[in-house]
Amino acid sequence: MSIDYKALKNGGFMRQKQKNNFSLRLKVVGGALTSDQLRTIADAADKFGRQGVHLTSRQGLEIPFVKLKQTEEIKEFLTQNGVSPGVCGPRVRTVTACQGEKICPSGCIDTFSLAKAISDRYFGRQLPHKFKFGVTGCQNNCLKAEENDLGIKGGYEIEYSSDNCSFCSVCAKSCRTGAIKVKDKKFDFNQKKCNYCGRCAKACPANALNGKSIYLLSFGGLFGNRIAQGRQLFPPVNDKNKLFKIFDAALDFFSAHGHPGERFLTTIERDGWDQLESCLKVAAV
Repeated sequence: MSIDYKALKNGGFMRQKQKNNFSLRLKVVGGALTSDQLRTIADAADKFGRQGVHLTSRQGLEIPFVKLKQTEEIKEFLTQNGVSPGVCGPRVRTVTACQGEKICPSGCIDTFSLAKAISDRYFGRQLPHKFKFGVTGCQNNCLKAEENDLGIKGGYEIEYSSDNCSFCSVCAKSCRTGAIKVKDKKFDFNQKKCNYCGRCAKACPANALNGKSIYLLSFGGLFGNRIAQGRQLFPPVNDKNKLFKIFDAALDFFSAHGHPGERFLTTIERDGWDQLESCLKVAAV
């Protein structure tokens, strides 16, 4: 009997050193699982594996030592209980995310809802090579956005109300880039120095500074056999509809110009950063 290892890998089953044993990668969006899902995964590991799981570097879970003859049975068991297999191969992978503004005091965007929307729209999409999205909530960059093919970093666009300002200088003390100076009852904000971290708005005791969520995007990051930092090609985006138009354009660019087996960055470098930038700017209008 011939075994279609490619189909198994596409469905999340990765071959192990041990013959006819597979690690099953599970779909975990933004690192979040319910307690019911965790119980299901534990039950699956007991029933089909060796009573253990592996935590991957990208917030994923894998059940190792699944036997070849059990691949269909474990998939059915998991899906009936609210857990989906992941994917491998040349397609959009699991979307990673930090906890974001819903939980983390530093967060500037709702990372999980964005990660879920990205996953719902693109997860498993066939491409020339694997493609990774990463969503991080602020400049602390816990998810290392620039290591992803397409990284999303949350930030705040600052709005100042002079009527509320007491000129206490708390904002200036909290700013790590020197973008704010307060002296002689004068508030001075240098936009060019601002990194959109939002610390000033979060620290302001008088509500003189307020932050509006924005998204800073980076393209072409890699962290593996080759390491490269993703590039920010245009100013922050403050509209979700525009955000997804840009995502669509980036993936369409990769689909149209990428060669089989090459990563997004290689495609960009071969075709030119200016080509991708032009494509994205049209989508961002």
